[in-house]
Amino acid sequence: MMVNTPDILNASILIVDDQEVNVSLLEQMLREAGYARVASTMNPHEVCALHRKNRYDLILLDLQMPGMDGFQVMEGLKTNDADSYLPVLVITAQPGHKLRALQAGAKDFISKPFDLVEVRARVHNLLEVRLLYRKLENYSKELEHAVQERTAELRESEARYRSLTELASDWYWEQDENGNFSKVSGPVLEMLGLQTPALAGEKAGVQLSGWNEAERTQLQATIAARQPFLDFLFSRIKADGSQQQFRVSGEPMFNRASRFIGYRGIGVEITAGH
Repeated sequence: MMVNTPDILNASILIVDDQEVNVSLLEQMLREAGYARVASTMNPHEVCALHRKNRYDLILLDLQMPGMDGFQVMEGLKTNDADSYLPVLVITAQPGHKLRALQAGAKDFISKPFDLVEVRARVHNLLEVRLLYRKLENYSKELEHAVQERTAELRESEARYRSLTELASDWYWEQDENGNFSKVSGPVLEMLGLQTPALAGEKAGVQLSGWNEAERTQLQATIAARQPFLDFLFSRIKADGSQQQFRVSGEPMFNRASRFIGYRGIGVEITAGH
């Protein structure tokens, strides 16, 4: 991620100083250095409104001004929720103010009287950091948007998959992390033959006899271990002596925090003539 020189020279800069001679000197220096978007004000009370409107990439701020000093201006700038990076380069003739200014949120400082070479270097460096920060901020927003779009696509795909699996199978089910059925499509309770709490508003599931206990125990152990299973075969003997066979597949479900939230699966009866 790079910042080109034309981008730096096209960055927006605001000069804030109550002394006209200082404003003129800084404006001339910046324009001679190639900066194309330089604005100024001698009224510190205007700074916050101007920054909300223009979102300057850098503010050269004098600390000692009558009526409202630079520290008060910085406190006002912090209320701008749209800008989490405070792009302030303070101007001061008081060495003791430098540390206080940095603690107040300024990114750097220049001393009076001006060393124009130093001013140009600090302006260039701060603008480079500012524009990199903005690129990173925009990239993060683009990445977040891409993730949201991808998540929506996956949810839509999953919904289609569920619809297809329900059409292609005799039954579909989902269980929560406690093993309770949260969604049932088809005669799941009867086919699984498991004694489980029923869905809200329904009668409790009844455990039916005739199941192959070894097969069912193996299936329940796989589920308890939170392992996926594919085309697991199990069977039961009906009251008339005939045999039913089923093929079932299932997988554990996890949320975005990788916490187990339940199981889902499909199944089909494969008894001859079914």
